Formats: sequence, structure tokens, C-alpha cells
Amino acid sequence: MKALRCTVHGSLDDLTVHEIPEPVAGPGQVVVEVRAAAVNFADILVVQGAYQVAAPVPFTPGSEFAGRIVRAGPDVEGFAPGDAVSGSVFVGAFAQRVVAPATSLTALPPGADLRAAAASGVSYATAYHALTLVAELRAGETLAVLGAAGGVGLAAVQLGRLLGARVIAVASSERKRGLCLEEGADVALPYDDLKRRLADAGGADVVLDPVGGDHAEPALRALRWGGRYVTVGFAGGEIPRVPLNLVMLKGVSVRGFEFGGWARNEPEALARGRADLAGLFLTGGLKPHIHAVYPLEDAAGALAAVAGRSSAGKVLIVPAAPDGPGGGHG
Repeated sequence: MKALRCTVHGSLDDLTVHEIPEPVAGPGQVVVEVRAAAVNFADILVVQGAYQVAAPVPFTPGSEFAGRIVRAGPDVEGFAPGDAVSGSVFVGAFAQRVVAPATSLTALPPGADLRAAAASGVSYATAYHALTLVAELRAGETLAVLGAAGGVGLAAVQLGRLLGARVIAVASSERKRGLCLEEGADVALPYDDLKRRLADAGGADVVLDPVGGDHAEPALRALRWGGRYVTVGFAGGEIPRVPLNLVMLKGVSVRGFEFGGWARNEPEALARGRADLAGLFLTGGLKPHIHAVYPLEDAAGALAAVAGRSSAGKVLIVPAAPDGPGGGHG
């Protein structure tokens, strides 16, 4: 089968498509034919060797996918070949087929839009858990979202609206800010003079920050008394240093969300959150915004679009099946 391969940590330009052996399903695992895989910023960090957990080279990048099961290993219950599923892995999704633990999969109904399913997983789960479990966002509060046109950011805009918050979106271009308004933001702001702009917009009770860098401190300064600042990543490339005197003087708290820690320490809370989020997709009208779809042969270009922050919403990679055309909506 074909797969995008990283043979040395570093530049996205070094990624190339190779023919490699198809994966084999071990106990509790399934092999999924990938119809669509979504690009997340963490995938770029893994390729660069800058993620919290290293992937030994060579490896196939990619963490989020949707497709159909082609083989199930021993001890797999509840899934069978032909089932439509979405799922996540640490690496391996930017390929025609991926092996994954059955416990990491979500069953999809017949005829599900597999591109939408691939685009709906990690970003929405990150935003939802960060807003509900960590920020404890309440109806009537004001939520400011940095990087609001990115995958996690746009999911947070939509979810903040459904949770009853007033949403301030912060994004880098007029085009991105327009998209945020279309997706439910009440106000859309640029980054320049961010503290004043957020203050003029009334301040925020909660800041959700997937960007970090120089934007963190002005957003922290714009929090209202007792506000919550939640970090979920550093897409800006720099981990900010926060002046703790601001935390003390404003009575605010700085919190973080990362799946691994919650999965190890509070898996029941994550399970409840996943169930609640699934209900919102069924009843709340959530729909991911897909910015662009790339073939596997241009997967490096898909990662570059996300790394360069030129995309809005989700970027997908659609492989062709090993024995014929693939991708599409089912």
C-alpha cells in the first residue's frame, strides 16, 4: 500500500510517499481502509520532532481518520469487516490503510459522510473537553477563542455558541474572521492591540488558546476577575511565559487540556464528554468546515497549509484504496 513516510525528523519537505507492507491486525486491533484523514497541528510537531512524545523514524504521520474496516484481529468485539468507523492513533493515518485498537474507534451509521467524520474527531473533542471539563464554561459567559479559524478554534466557536456563551473570535485575516462570524461568533477581532480590543469588546470570562506565543499575555490581561485561561497547544510555535503576578492580581486561573493526561487520570470524564459531544452532533447541528482536500501524493502540501496557517477549518488527505479508487463520502 501507499503511505506518507517520515524518514528523518525535521522539514515537511522531506516527507515522501512510499510503498510499504500493509498493516497486520493483532489482538484487539483492526485494519481500516482510510477514506479520509484529517491534518492536526500535532501531526506537524511529530514530524518535526517537537511533540511531547517522539515517534521513532521511519514512521507514517497522521492521527485522525475515517474509513471502513477490512480486517479484525483476535479478541475484537463489536466491530466487523465492512463497518464504517472513525478513529485516532498516534501515527499511521496518512496511508491507504491503518491499524488501530478497536477501543479507539467510533462506529458510524451506514451511509455516513466519512470526510465529515474524519474532520469531526480530535478538534471537536479537544474543544469540547477544554470548554466543559477544564474551563467549566457557563451559559451567559463570554468566551474568547484565539486561532479561531483553525481546527480546534472553529470547533470552539461553534461549541461555545451551542453552550450558550457569547463568543469573541480572534483570527489573523479578514477572510478568517468572516468565517468565524458565519460559524456563530458574536464578534471577530484581529490580533493587533489584542488586550485593548478584547477589553473594548467587554473582556472575557474564558480564553481558549491553541496558539500561545506573543498573544497569550494580552489575552490573559483581558480576562475578567475570576476568569479562566485554558491552553490546548502552541500552534504559534512558542510556549509563552506567563507573568504570575497577573494571575494573582486578577484572581484568574491558568489551566490546560491534553488528552493523554486526562485519559490516564480521568478516563470516565472523557467517556462522558465523548457521549455528550456525540449528542450535540446529532441534535445541535454541528458540522465541520472543510477547507481543502488533498490526495495522498500531496499530503506534504496539506501539512504545509496547516503549518503555514493559511487554512481555515480542517484540511483532509484522501488516499486511494490499494485495489482501486478511494475517498469520497462513503
